[in-house]
Formats: sequence, C-alpha cells, structure tokens
Amino acid sequence: MADLSTNIAGIKSPNPFWLASAPPTNSGYQVQRAFEAGWGGAVWKTLGDPILNVSSRFAAVSFNGQKVAGFNNIELITDRPLEVNLKEIYETKKKYPNHAIIASLMVEPKQEKWHEIVKKVEEVGVDGLELNFGCPHGMAERGMGAASGQVPALVEQQTYWVKEVAKTPVIVKLTPNITDITATAEAAVNGGADAISMINTINSLAGVDIETWNTIPHVGGKGAHGGYCGPAVKPIALNMVGECARNSRIDVPISGIGGISNWQDAVEFMLMGSTSVQVCTAAMHHGFRIVEDMIDGLNHYLDRKGIASVNEIIGKSVPKYSDWGDLDLNYQIVAHINNDVCINCNKCHIACEDTSHQCIEMLTGTDGKPYLQVREEDCVGCNLCSIVCPVDGAIDMIEKPNELQPMTWNERQEAIANISYVANSTAK
Repeated sequence: MADLSTNIAGIKSPNPFWLASAPPTNSGYQVQRAFEAGWGGAVWKTLGDPILNVSSRFAAVSFNGQKVAGFNNIELITDRPLEVNLKEIYETKKKYPNHAIIASLMVEPKQEKWHEIVKKVEEVGVDGLELNFGCPHGMAERGMGAASGQVPALVEQQTYWVKEVAKTPVIVKLTPNITDITATAEAAVNGGADAISMINTINSLAGVDIETWNTIPHVGGKGAHGGYCGPAVKPIALNMVGECARNSRIDVPISGIGGISNWQDAVEFMLMGSTSVQVCTAAMHHGFRIVEDMIDGLNHYLDRKGIASVNEIIGKSVPKYSDWGDLDLNYQIVAHINNDVCINCNKCHIACEDTSHQCIEMLTGTDGKPYLQVREEDCVGCNLCSIVCPVDGAIDMIEKPNELQPMTWNERQEAIANISYVANSTAK
C-alpha cells in the first residue's frame, strides 16, 4: 500500500481526507466517530461568539434522478458555548493524537478579538487554525465571513493579526463569491498565511415552491440566500484551486474543498495542487464511512500507477493548466462513431444538426439498416456528440494527424504584428 500521510504547512495527517468545517464537525462526539471511521483530519465547526440558528436551514437540488447534486444551507457558525467546544477539542485531541484537528475561527475584524480567540483555542492543543473568510450569509451582514473575505486588504490585515500571536499553522479559507480568487489568496499570503483552503460555499437560492411561492428553504414564509456546495460546485472549485496553484505569488499549500464525493474527485483536486481535501456534503449524504471507499480507492489507484506516496501526485496537472491564448490552434480532434456499439438513438445527430456544426449524417447501409457517420472535414471536435451519447464507447474523439506546426493565439497575434511592422517599414 502507498503512503497516504500528508503534511500541509506542518499539519500532519494519516491521510489527505479531512472533514470540512460544517455540521459534521459540530461536536467531539461527531469528530471522534469520524476518526474511528478513518478520516485523517477534521476542521472543527467555526468557533466564535455563539449565535442562534434558524429552524429549516438546509435544501438540496436534485437533478435527473440524482439526489443532492447540490446542497444549500443557511446555517451559521457554532451555536454552542466556546468553553464547551474547547473542552471537547481537548478531549478529542488527547484521544486521537495522530489525527489533525484544525479550529475554524470567525470573529469581528478587530485585532483584540482575533488575539483572544487564537490564544484560547491553541491552549487546548489544536494542530492548526483555519480563518473563515468565506461564509456568504448571516455573518457577512455583521462584517465577518465573506464581507471580509471579499476585500483583499481585510484578508491581509486579519491574517496578519492572527499571525502576531499564533503558534500553530494558519490556513486562510477563501470565498468564491469574488471575481478573482487569486487576489484574496495573494492577500492571505502577504498577511503571512501558511496555507489557504478553498472554496467556501457559493451564494445561492436552492429553489422556489411554485405552489406556495415560498423560497426553499423558508423560515416562517421568508427566505434568504444561502451557501451552495456539493457535486455541482466541483468544476468551480477545481478552477479556483488551479488558478491559485499556478500563480507563483501564491507559494503556500492548498487544502481543496468543493464537491469532493469520492476518491476520484480527491485525486483530481490533488493533481490540481491540493495537499489535503475537505469533504462535507458527501458525508452528510452518506455518512462518515464513505471515507473507507475513499482510502481504498486512493490506495489502489496509487498502486496501479506504481506511486509510493500520495504526495507525488500533488500539482502534477498544474503545468497543463493555462490560459486560452496559450492553446494550440492547429490541434484537431474529430468524432468517430462505432456503429457496432451505436444504438441509433440519433441524439448525437440531433445535437449536432440543431446546435453544432451539422456534420453527422444519417445514412442507410446496403443491408437496409440505418447508421450514422461523421463527415470529418466538417467536424470541429467540439465533443458535443460524445457528451450527449448515452452509450459508453459508441463515440470516440480521435486526434487528427496535422502537418502544421503548433501555433497559439498569442503567437499568431505576435506574427501578425511582426508582418505589419515589416510592411510599414518597407512602405516608408
């Protein structure tokens, strides 16, 4: 078996699978159950001044038969006294000394408030701190969470305040509710962050009941925007992790969060630069024991690849992630339909004919049976046909031989500029 242990900014964990700061990490009882199941670490549900939560606070978006494709919540930070949480953190760490316990923190943007809570939390033996600058609802109205996390100067300042007194590694959790997450990531690094985590939840409204006209969820007939997470947000999270991982000014480890539901998702996040991965929605949907499949799957994957340590895959896909202007304009793939597998549902033909490039023909064979064929000279390799095809292996996207040298948009524009310069010089 491969070595699954990780070390993110000095926080050691027996495996990269952590529970994110959320309802599953609300108490010592839950975190201890999670560690028994196999989770390597847990980010304790956000600590601060206890609040009152509303009743009716979760909602889910199901799609095409899949339950909880997306998850929405309007829950806030812990509603339990700080002293109770600290006592349970101490007891849990004493019982599970080799598992990572990170305390999520959120207070008003005041230096003394940060200093006070950091000292109290570190006294009970946490392995690290995670600063919650991401909560998009409730606390943002009080100047905390995303209200701070959307302002790079506030992220930098508050990170600096924490680093003034912190003795354990500091992770800054970033909000996705911003135009460019690298701006706040850089601010966190400038403030002294030892690592960053992303993404927190996305502003959302799960739905509206078209019979009662109430929002989903609603509290006595009124609703509010909440935070969106679950499998639906994974592509957004992967992009933001990749953008930070390839930014040379963000030279700290990343803990990836956002729609991670199985070991394959975890591998994707690690390839894009995550050292650890945090899970919430999948655990709420299926329970803590899903980590068993995650650990087994990751072990078998690494063994199949001949990789001795999970740390060897971190960031391996980052060099492949670039800007559109750096892509090869002369690279081409075309669709190929395998008629021995095709069931002639014609979905690919309809999709191509109505919404793409009209290059799939409906033909009749010598035996009188219908079949589909791609006109390769007109195929632009958009992938749409293979995406809508319901049968695995019925359509392959094949690289087309090309004698042209690779050329990017940026290179093309530079060549055009050079030609124009030479032409203008000759004319003069």
